[in-house]
This record gives sequence, C-alpha cells and structure tokens, in this order.
Amino acid sequence: MTIPPIDGIVAAPAGGNIARKRHVAVQVLQDPVAICSLAILLILILVSVLAPFLTDQDPLKSSLAQTLAPMGQEHLLGADGVGRDVVARLLYGGQTSLAAALVAVGVAFAVGLPAGLLGGYYRGRADAILAWASNFMMAVPAIIVLLVVMAAVSQSTYVAMVVLGLIVSPSVYRLVRASVVSVREELFVDAARVSGLSDARIIRRHILPVVQAPSIIQAAQIFGVSIGIQAGIAFLGLGSPNEASWGAMLNDAFANIYVAPLLLLWPGLIICLTTASLALLANSLRDILGGSRKRTQRHLERKRDAESSSAREASTPAPADYAPVAEDVLLVVENLKVNYPVDGGRRTVVDGVSLTVSRGQVLGLVGESGSGKSQTAFSLLGLLPPEARVSAERLHFDGVELNSLGRGAMNRLRGKRIAYVPQEPMSNLDPAFSIGSQLAEPLRQHLKISAKEARTRLLGLLERVGINDPARVYDSYPHQVSGGMAQRVLIAGAISCDPDLLIADEPTTALDVTVQAEILDLIRSLQAERNMGVILVTHDFGVVADLCDRVAVMHTGKIVEAAEVRDLFANPQDPYTRMLLSSTLEGATPRPPLNRKPGVPNSTRPNPALPNRAQTA
Repeated sequence: MTIPPIDGIVAAPAGGNIARKRHVAVQVLQDPVAICSLAILLILILVSVLAPFLTDQDPLKSSLAQTLAPMGQEHLLGADGVGRDVVARLLYGGQTSLAAALVAVGVAFAVGLPAGLLGGYYRGRADAILAWASNFMMAVPAIIVLLVVMAAVSQSTYVAMVVLGLIVSPSVYRLVRASVVSVREELFVDAARVSGLSDARIIRRHILPVVQAPSIIQAAQIFGVSIGIQAGIAFLGLGSPNEASWGAMLNDAFANIYVAPLLLLWPGLIICLTTASLALLANSLRDILGGSRKRTQRHLERKRDAESSSAREASTPAPADYAPVAEDVLLVVENLKVNYPVDGGRRTVVDGVSLTVSRGQVLGLVGESGSGKSQTAFSLLGLLPPEARVSAERLHFDGVELNSLGRGAMNRLRGKRIAYVPQEPMSNLDPAFSIGSQLAEPLRQHLKISAKEARTRLLGLLERVGINDPARVYDSYPHQVSGGMAQRVLIAGAISCDPDLLIADEPTTALDVTVQAEILDLIRSLQAERNMGVILVTHDFGVVADLCDRVAVMHTGKIVEAAEVRDLFANPQDPYTRMLLSSTLEGATPRPPLNRKPGVPNSTRPNPALPNRAQTA
C-alpha cells in the first residue's frame, strides 16, 4: 500500500476574473456532477451522524448464533463473521472513517498552510529551511512511518491520522507556497505595501484569496486519500479493535470471502462511492474556482531595473543635487548605493546618488530605461527585494533616517506620509476586490476612521481627481474601469492621507496620449494645492518641461547632471544630457555618438557598440 502523490495541483494564477456576477455556490449548484457528488457526501455524513437514531443494533456486539447470518428482517444486510450487524457497522464505521480523514486534513493544513504563507511571502532563510524540511519529509517512506508509529506508540486510529496529516503537510506547504509566490510580486501587492498596510493585513486581503481555491481542491483530495489510508490500516488489522470502521469490515469480509463474498461488497462500495465523490467534487471546484474561466486581467510582473555596466571609472565623481538643508527640505539623499548579487560578486545598479526634495517642489528623475531611476525610487520606499543591498550616508525624510526604520515603522510611514503612484494602474489594483474597498483599507488603518467616513472622504477625492460618477467607480471592480480612470483612482488613493512626499513612477507610460496631459495637469494641481514634494520618475523630457521645477539626469546608476529645469534646457552641461535632449527635441541637430562613460567628452571615433540618437529615444 502506498500513499498516492497529492501535490500535483497547479497553483491558481494571481488575479483573474474574480469579480464574478454569480456566487460560487450558485455555479456549484448548476453543475450536475458537483450536485451529485455533494448529495452523496451529505447523505453519507448525515446517516453516519444519525447512526444511533437509524439503528438499534450495537456495531461492536458479537453473537456466535448470528455468525454470517443472511439478510433478513433482523439484519437487513446480514451479519459478519462474528455475528455483528452489517448495517450498524456501516453507519457507525462512517463516523470513524470520516472523522479520521477530517483529522488528517486538519493536521495537514494546520502545519502546511502557515508554513507555505511564511516561506512564500518572506522567502529568504525561512523559506530555505522550510523547503529542506519539506523535501526531507517527502523522502521518508510514509507507510513505514505509519506502521512503526502504530506499533511503537499507539494502535489508535486518530494517532495514525495525525501522523498521516504530518506526512502529507509538505504537499500543502508546496501548493500554498507556489500560490503565494505567484501573487507576491504582483504590483497590487506592492501598492498595498506602499499604502502602509501591515504584512498580516496584506496576506489576509491579497494572498489568502489566491490560496483559497487550490487549498479547497487539495483538501478534498487529501480527504479522499485519508479515507483510503485509514481503510488500509484497518484492513491490515491495525487500529483500535473497539472502533467500527469500513476498513475493519473489509478485514472481516476478506477472511470470509469464500463463505460470504457479499460482505466484501458493502464496505468496498461505500469507500469507492465516498472517494469518487470527493474526486469529482474537487474537479468541479477546480473548474469553477479558476481552472477553466477566462481571465480578464493580464498578469504583468514588475519590471526590474537591473542594469549591466561595463568598466566604469570609479574616480569620476557624479554631480550631486545638494540643496541647502533648510526648514522646507523634505528629503535628503546622500551617496545612495544599491547592488545585487551576481555570479562571483555583486552588481551596482545605483551608484552614489545624491538629491534633495523640498516641500512644494517637483523633482524630475530622468534617464533612459535601465538607468536606475525606479531602483532609486523603490529604495526610498523600502520596496527592494531582500537580496538587494542598500546603503547611504544619509537617507533622511523630514529628519527621520529611513534606513534605521523597522518594517512596522516603515509601514506607518508609507501611504500616510510617503505615497506612490505606479506606471501600471491596472496591475496595481487587486481584481479580487472592489476599488472602494482597496482605497478604504489604508485610509482606515492610517487615520483610524470608520468605513462610512472613509467612503465619504474617498468619494470626494474621486470627484476631485476628475471622476464624474465617483459612487459607481467606488463600487466597481478594476476590470470595469479604463486605464486612465484607474490611474486617477490610484492618484486619489495616494493623496487620501495627505502625504508630504509623492513618488510618481512614470505615471503616464501606460496611458493613451490624450489622457497623459490630463493626468499631468492633475498631479501638478494636487501638488500645488497640498504643497507636496514630488519625485517624478520619467524618461520623457516633455513631461519634465511641463511639470518639474528641478531635474536630475541619471545614467548607468549615477546622477550625471542636476539643475533647475530652465537652466538645464537652456544650457545642458553633460554630454549625456545633451544627447537625450537632442534625441527628444524636434529640430535639434544630430550629434555624434556618445561615449557611455559619464563626464568623459565624446570620442572622435564612432563606437558601433553604443546606441545612436534614434535608439536612445
């Protein structure tokens, strides 16, 4: 007897058409296979629970005079090899078999579910230890462990089921971990972190709904397998002799197979009926909960600004954007560095960035893709992955050193005082929840207000950002609004707690040209009326000219030039800045290829390995 593998369930992808028009229960009741399976299981559970009321026979009382008694009025299905009533043993045996399977499922999920959430969400060392333990447990011969425990510890069926639950818990862990990993890098999870939600709340709201569907399916499968395992143990003559069970009935029937072969039919039939119903129900749930429905959301992974850099001259100092540290200075960054592990060492993607942002000032962070702009912004938000190493001489926000803050303190700061507007609005809204519920959650957590107050405040903000029907949008799901409206929603959520600093990461990239100007005007007007500091991450000098007061140009992880917007457009100093301007501005005279080393004059010999103006644009 072997335990079949039960970890072959594919984790449900994050997101999907979760905003159903029909409840899952309605869909189950419209599936004939699911209805029949549920009906059979409910009947089996009901008759097992009501066994004392359905028969007056004692399932453990034997009578030599009734040995192998035929079917009749006294024994509807006859008696077994020691004169016990078959009907009573079927009914009471259901109590033992179903309760034992329930114990195994409960133990498996009590161990595997939190382990999968912990390892999948936090990763790192905890994940490595849990993965090693899971692999070790799956390598152990399960049936041998069960037999040894029952021989050395206890003959109790429930002890065996506890051990079985521990043995199959790695399959639960692997499934839950895969489900968590599939969703933890989604942008709406990052948006929840930026809003300042705690890890526990993010897991409850955004992670558990994704884990729920595959977990229900696997629970049904484990339940069926546990019934089979319990029956197998009892068939071998193990387990408590004072318990009626379907497996014990099989043991007695096998001993009398030549004398009364019909005794083998009843327990075998009911075991097959139970496990088949569970398997069919699991298949139906898989289809209903996400296996065959069309997705309306495309799942986009967050782009990582991991830049490859060739030999760079470390002696070339990067210009710093040092403003005098006055009372109105909100953010001070000095010598910020970010690097990632690579084969044989670490790769630096942000190298010595220094900048300041004052209250009421819009700072543009400009550069081509891969220059390190987003990595700089994410380092300020504390959203870089665990393998990233961040260092800075100063990383002060309103007098607070960000690098010294713990996870809880950073959560209290994000969303309330530092807000974030992403470049992919649709990917930063969780399709499992209405727009209003996602906006209200951080608002209620930071400001400690009621749901009614949060709704009133948010409806006003949605109207302020230019949404004509705020109540409808508040109650809508993300797939029911356009990209431009979704961006307005995220802007409303970002300013809902009156932040001091707003970080906008290319907020118009995913929008139509006709909507981009409206979003930029909205950001500018909100910044002016609330006196926020703004860091605008962009590669578009047109946006910089339209919105920013000051600009810092990034190239290969360094700030190569920082100046007031008018000064930079009128008299750019760095060759890289001049190249970007010439590739952006209409009518500009083409310039020769640029030497990619910041601060080094152009070479007179063209370098074919470097991009030309059109490629840079």
